[in-house]
Amino acid sequence: MAPSNLPAALLLLLLLASSGPLRPTLSGAAPLEPVEVSLVAGAQEKGAVCLDGTPPGYHLQRGSGDGSGSWLVHLEGGGWCSTLKDCSGRRMSVLGSSKFMKPLQFAGHGIFDSDEIYNPDFYNWNKVYVRYCDGASFAGDAEGQAQDGTTVYFRGLRIYEAVIGELMEKGLANATQVLFTGCSAGGLATILHCDDFSARFPQQVSVKCFADAGFFLDVRKDISGERSFWSFYNRVVQLQNVRQVLHKDCLANKDPTECFFPTELIKSIRTPMFILNSAYDSWQIQNVLLPTSSSPEKTWLSCKDNIRNCNSTQIKVLDEIRNTMINDLKVINDKADWGMFIDSCFTHCQTLFRVSWSSPTSPRLGNKNIAKVVGDWYFGRSQGVKEIDCEYPCNPTCNSLPPP
Repeated sequence: MAPSNLPAALLLLLLLASSGPLRPTLSGAAPLEPVEVSLVAGAQEKGAVCLDGTPPGYHLQRGSGDGSGSWLVHLEGGGWCSTLKDCSGRRMSVLGSSKFMKPLQFAGHGIFDSDEIYNPDFYNWNKVYVRYCDGASFAGDAEGQAQDGTTVYFRGLRIYEAVIGELMEKGLANATQVLFTGCSAGGLATILHCDDFSARFPQQVSVKCFADAGFFLDVRKDISGERSFWSFYNRVVQLQNVRQVLHKDCLANKDPTECFFPTELIKSIRTPMFILNSAYDSWQIQNVLLPTSSSPEKTWLSCKDNIRNCNSTQIKVLDEIRNTMINDLKVINDKADWGMFIDSCFTHCQTLFRVSWSSPTSPRLGNKNIAKVVGDWYFGRSQGVKEIDCEYPCNPTCNSLPPP
């Protein structure tokens, strides 16, 4: 995929979820009232603004019963933008402006579900869905000038700080247990901010981080031999100035772009974390291994669209991506309070959909679905919650998931 086209594909990914990944449920359950968007007070004065200068937003649904003191804070995903042109274009969408943010339906959506049957551990918690409108995983702090002379604001770090600050005033500061999560680019943001987030709470508060589909690989070459994704990431790092959120020990020895990849980030994180990812992540196969710029042959285009179309030779190439991820995650084996669920499903983001989070047809490892494994890890109900699937197509429980 040519660098100029890459953000468009990223945008398409999240426009499919642009009412957020929290689209209207198809489960047949009675829908609950949508959760309104709250805009951050005083955001402009703090410089904590979306790409177009509008205040950022979030959706807060209050908890109840024994969950009233527990909080789930989730950072939305939506790819990245690496040039002034692409970032400027995002200003006319929900990924760059709060003007387009509408109420969201939490009912039926995985970890946000209020149905105890489908979300037994977190159903009655306070739930926050933080909207993503900066284009650099809530990490940048800069600005630029668009071709028309208007300012493009890269203020992801300030947005993160302003939203969390306002939530603390709304009760988060009094939480007894907290789960900090995110999906895709929001999953990367969760990894980036994990230690900073947990440091805001007293030591006796149980704070853990949970990154869904945020383990983006530093694949050295795409199918054509080019290092296209690294180059794209490098432009994001430079344009939006994300250095402030990168670990100093990494920056002392490595390029800032390398330090923006989860492989390096997880080495320095002290807070307990859970990594959920597919070893055959559909987005990474489609945009990192097989970008349009690599001009994949027709057989690769079919494989890229759906892993079930891949031949044995192509599967071996995809297995190499899997092996890279498994190798990069080995550091977690030495972290007793960390967990992971690495399945072999051709998918991307699994917490926000009932079909993948917790349903009779959800993917399973060790006969446990994602909701069960994450709950066991968070509450310490079992030791060593580290599940890694066998190679594709060994897991029949993946077959119930629709192609991405």
